[in-house]
Amino acid sequence: MKPLLPGIWQWSWFSEEKQLDFNGLFLTVGEHKILVDPPPMTAEASTFIRRQGQLDYIIVTNRDHAREAGACQSDFRCQLQVPDADAPQMDLKPSKTFKDGELLPGGLWVIHLQDQKSPGESALFLQQGKGVLIVGDALIGKPPGALSLLSPEKYADAAKAKAGLRRLLKYQFDAVLVGDGTSILTGAKAVVEQAVA
Repeated sequence: MKPLLPGIWQWSWFSEEKQLDFNGLFLTVGEHKILVDPPPMTAEASTFIRRQGQLDYIIVTNRDHAREAGACQSDFRCQLQVPDADAPQMDLKPSKTFKDGELLPGGLWVIHLQDQKSPGESALFLQQGKGVLIVGDALIGKPPGALSLLSPEKYADAAKAKAGLRRLLKYQFDAVLVGDGTSILTGAKAVVEQAVA
């Protein structure tokens, strides 16, 4: 488990097919313990999480990041929350679905992003430190230190997808934690501005 920011850790699983890391996050925010977009979990990650006490929630940012959420839900016996617009296309039984503007446990605000690869694509905003943005497929951390969109054929309309991401710039954040690739822990807002310009 790699510590990223206070109360936030990451573990990764390397995708041979995509040639980049798929990342899962473990957050301890106040009394809440939360997983976001969990990929296959190492024994080390599982042990670390269990040592922190009972896991409360798993949050999935989009239908394609269900990954190991179902297995983790039964393993850790916790609640599972997924985007309302993606729920019908997922093989999961969520405890709850969420929509734009909702405040999730641990103080995570839902930012629904229009015209992305999946209809429910959501970012999560945490007002911690200078602000933390958590994204699923909205932005990819590749190459390290940069953020990019998925390849244009992944979208119905790539220009609309990019325009839909400009909404993220309304938030004050310094870190962007990505589901795929390398996260940016400081100065990330300027990098997002470049990616969506």
